[in-house]
Amino acid sequence: MAVSGIISAVVIGLILGVLGKLVAPGKQSIPWWLTILVGIIAAFLGTAIARGLGYADTKGIDWLEIITQVVLAAIGVTLAASLYGKRQVKG
Repeated sequence: MAVSGIISAVVIGLILGVLGKLVAPGKQSIPWWLTILVGIIAAFLGTAIARGLGYADTKGIDWLEIITQVVLAAIGVTLAASLYGKRQVKG
């Protein structure tokens, strides 16, 4: 993977992670690196689902694919927030 591909993945991951945080209910106390990671994973999974169901290659903007990615990011951020919060020691 080229450097430009890695930079693109991080930027898209950041955008999807932030959108996922905005869509997810409640407050998510997770670090930015985890938000970006969840966004990157949501981008790859959302694209795979869209291709598998046949709506990834449409004319113009692939709104259904983007919606799928944002929904997956929201689910991922919620899940990550619940798991990340449990691992912190409260004293």
